[in-house]
Amino acid sequence: MERHYTVEKHTQILIALLKAHGIRKIIASPGATNVCFLGSIQQDPFFEIYSSVDERSAAFIALGLAAESGEPVALTCTGSTASRNYIPGLTEAYYRKLPVLAITASQHLGRVGNNYGQVIDRSSPLADIVNESVAVDCVYSEEDEWACAVNINKALIALTKDGGGPAHINLVTTYSRDFSCEKLPDVKKITHISGIRNMPSLDEYKHIAILVGVHRKWSKNLSMAVEEFCGAYNAVVIMNHASNYKGDYGYNPDLINNMKQYTATSPLADLVIYIGSVSRYGSNMNEREMWRVNPDGKIRDNEKKLTRVFAMEEVDFFRYYADLKKGKNNNYAKQWQTEYEQIISEVSELPFCNVWIAMTLSKLLPENSVFHLSGSNTARAWNFFSISKTIECYSNDGTMGIDGQVSALIGESLATPDRLHFGAVGDLTFFYDMNSLGNHHVGKNLRLLIVNNGVGAEFKIYTHPVSEFGETGNPYMAAAGHYGNKSPNLIRHYAEDLGYEYLTASTKEEFIESAKRFTTPEMTDKPMIFEVFTNAQDESDGIYAMNHIASTSAGKAKDLAKNLVKAVAGEKGVTTVKKIFRK
Repeated sequence: MERHYTVEKHTQILIALLKAHGIRKIIASPGATNVCFLGSIQQDPFFEIYSSVDERSAAFIALGLAAESGEPVALTCTGSTASRNYIPGLTEAYYRKLPVLAITASQHLGRVGNNYGQVIDRSSPLADIVNESVAVDCVYSEEDEWACAVNINKALIALTKDGGGPAHINLVTTYSRDFSCEKLPDVKKITHISGIRNMPSLDEYKHIAILVGVHRKWSKNLSMAVEEFCGAYNAVVIMNHASNYKGDYGYNPDLINNMKQYTATSPLADLVIYIGSVSRYGSNMNEREMWRVNPDGKIRDNEKKLTRVFAMEEVDFFRYYADLKKGKNNNYAKQWQTEYEQIISEVSELPFCNVWIAMTLSKLLPENSVFHLSGSNTARAWNFFSISKTIECYSNDGTMGIDGQVSALIGESLATPDRLHFGAVGDLTFFYDMNSLGNHHVGKNLRLLIVNNGVGAEFKIYTHPVSEFGETGNPYMAAAGHYGNKSPNLIRHYAEDLGYEYLTASTKEEFIESAKRFTTPEMTDKPMIFEVFTNAQDESDGIYAMNHIASTSAGKAKDLAKNLVKAVAGEKGVTTVKKIFRK
């Protein structure tokens, strides 16, 4: 019977990525648990395989071969104490920074600790034997397949990054005897780049987007480098308020990404460059590739399209490419900006809810103030609308949790006491952190908006699975009725007793009147708390309205596309669009 590759998908992915990373030298030790791997690679002429019965010796052979050849070398062994014999050689490789990859075969990980024969726990390697250790389990879904490839890439990259060194892959097996797979799967190799000597070309990418997650204040040099990059390569910056991007090429995708019957008419980017920390929203670009630029050089594959990681400062990355090419082309960014403006201009009457509050207050926030935005429904509502570029924005988007939103706002206000600091939170988020308002360091520059609907409104939004439970979802899943159950006096008395100026509103008219005081640009004698009472149904209806502003029906799509092109490219572009729609 002719043998090819094992049918174990995760083992196929490992073999394919070994080939993609150019790792061909392998020292093999005998056993049963590594048969699927060994039985596959020994029939592939790409690999250069050597045998060593003694695993201790095999590890030292591998480091000698790696030292002399200058190439990474892999080890493969069976389960039990065989892998322990790699420790002396891997320790030597660690201190000499030699690229030795230990592939230790393993039975099902659930057997660890359950007295199965030849099953030991390799989940916690010694501190000085490998730079990276990953477990590669069986693949049963697309998510498994993606995670498998990401973990293997991490281990293979660790062999050469930061000066190099050993790495470890614990490879689970099902002991399959089926070697009928004739072709390895297509795999995504992730390349690690440090320094500007091996920077790839951008020539093959027609449309480029920069996705900015939550970001610290931008330096002047970074801002200039990104602006020059965008002008030279006709790029768009995808951001949200917490990205703190203030340039001319920005576009907030929250509105268009949340539309339920609408597909963007602007062309999607084929390359997305990801900077900053966690991004509240994805690019929604369906890109061919994503590059991550961050000094930590770590794999963060949040859109499952990562192909390159650049371990460098963002300003160095963008300055390198901006110096290669000059230009001031903003057509691509203008298309997205104009499409957003076309849609947001169609917003009609909204109920009294977070969305209406954000739409109204976003136009009133004083210039050069600071704004802290809490999560979930509040963040979604505010990111539908633009705010002044002079306003800095922060959010606990690193984890997007409920914790510490008010405390973070207080900390921000202490850093610059001469600037007004605004915050927007829901009632559950507020009560979670309300004790922080009693801190005696709180200054008169702090102003907090609390939207109180007596429930976790996020759970009542029509798209949330808890909303399907109706009223039965309130007691436990949506946390309704806590903290005074929308008491008109609880927060008022607490705020006033602590020395805050208290404002309130339950209608649009009341809100507009109180908002004048809340957003006065002058520093007042006291910090402020503005409590606004809404209801969960209106919150859901407001999101529904924003999600259905436009529809990609044939007629509307033609009209919108024509308006967009006319705004960006003039009448000549309109003629081109007409030709496209006739096809």
